[in-house]
Amino acid sequence: MIAARPRHVVVVGGGISGLAAAWFLGPRAPAAAPVRVTVLEGSDQLGGKLRVSDVGGVAVDEGAEALLLRRPEGADLVAAVRAGTLEPARTTAAWLWTRGRLRPLPAGTLMGIPTDLRALARTGVLTPWELARIPWDSWLPATSVGDDLPVGRYVGSRMGRAVVDRLVEPLLGGVYAGHADLLSLDATMPLVAEQARGERSLLVAARVARAAAAPVAGPVFGSLRGGLGQLPEAVATASGATVRTGARVRELRRTTEGWELIVGSAAAPEIVAADAVVLAVPAAPAARLLSAELPAASADLGAVAYASMAIVTLAFPAAGRRLPTGSGYLVPPVDGGVVKAATFTTNKWGWYAEDEPDVRVVRLSVGRLGEEEVLQRDDAELAALALAELREAVGPLPAPIDRRVTRWGGGLPQYAVGHRARVERIRAAVAGRPGLAVCGAAYDGVGVPACVASGGRAAEEVLRHLSHG
Repeated sequence: MIAARPRHVVVVGGGISGLAAAWFLGPRAPAAAPVRVTVLEGSDQLGGKLRVSDVGGVAVDEGAEALLLRRPEGADLVAAVRAGTLEPARTTAAWLWTRGRLRPLPAGTLMGIPTDLRALARTGVLTPWELARIPWDSWLPATSVGDDLPVGRYVGSRMGRAVVDRLVEPLLGGVYAGHADLLSLDATMPLVAEQARGERSLLVAARVARAAAAPVAGPVFGSLRGGLGQLPEAVATASGATVRTGARVRELRRTTEGWELIVGSAAAPEIVAADAVVLAVPAAPAARLLSAELPAASADLGAVAYASMAIVTLAFPAAGRRLPTGSGYLVPPVDGGVVKAATFTTNKWGWYAEDEPDVRVVRLSVGRLGEEEVLQRDDAELAALALAELREAVGPLPAPIDRRVTRWGGGLPQYAVGHRARVERIRAAVAGRPGLAVCGAAYDGVGVPACVASGGRAAEEVLRHLSHG
């Protein structure tokens, strides 16, 4: 019996979405139709926004640091590739830095939408008049959601602008580095959008959606001891794929046999043949690669905006002033400043205090959509500005013993109004080209579990195509 020729699948992009796709392609390929996988990553290292490096002698994530454990895809992948010890966050309690002081993040909110007005009142985040505006939601005429609308417009029309400015904006900003008046209700709060189409009151819709969103007991967030940035290398190794860094794909062509990818410089191009291709790159490079084959999908991808941001990581001597309790704080844009969020890393992840008791680590997130001017400061100035705002929020702190500034230019896709319809059009167009699939944060979610799920979906589509010859 002659063994089947291994089909060659090329994954373009070595972030966690592409690496997950490579891993799903390997173990899931049937023995009768083996698959050979090559991952082409244009930069000099794998992992995308999952990366870890030392600050003050402590290994700290430079990008994403946590898995949402209520979505199983991330934790399942960690276990499958034996990436290390997944530990829950020691605390998820958080603060808002607003109106000149740290105030508890209100209990019972869903992406900032309040569901428990008494708990909200106790925090002092809103004034009495702003609180009194929220119950208007119960007797106001219904707000039409239609196909989609901006989060800020919908929530503001139901509960008042203060709820948007003080609660929703900092929560959405922490995830997307975007603005509530531009982000899609359907794409960023799908459960709320679903309920809002049948329920006049946002308060009732949010309560139902919140109950549906958290039915599972147990920790909310987890990470790898030593940093989530260890995950990409573990996935790459377990996938068995051939991984090439510094391999920028400049062109994608459909052929009678499958696909051709043009890799490298224009002066010395390399042609890589493939039976199938997974594009696991951000929207702009995906648009460029699809421009000839799928111009309409390319245009839709080109319309996805991205926000740039930076993470300033500071290491302090433990002998100085103690940090507040909790995992950190969020900052509403209406309160000004450049820091949009602070993570008390040593508080949040227990192993830091256990392994490095003499060091306390804080991560400060800087930059939202449209704030590129802030990020034009050099590292020293940006770190000094972030440190000054941290001291304003938590009180006097000693001089840091070390700092690191990590810049993520165009790092976070913006799910603008109509995003889900746009993604449906892109996927429908891609489905018309056998042996082609797309995945990544630009489509169905920016968190690590969502990206892993996106990579798994792309792998399934490719395997389905290969199994049908």
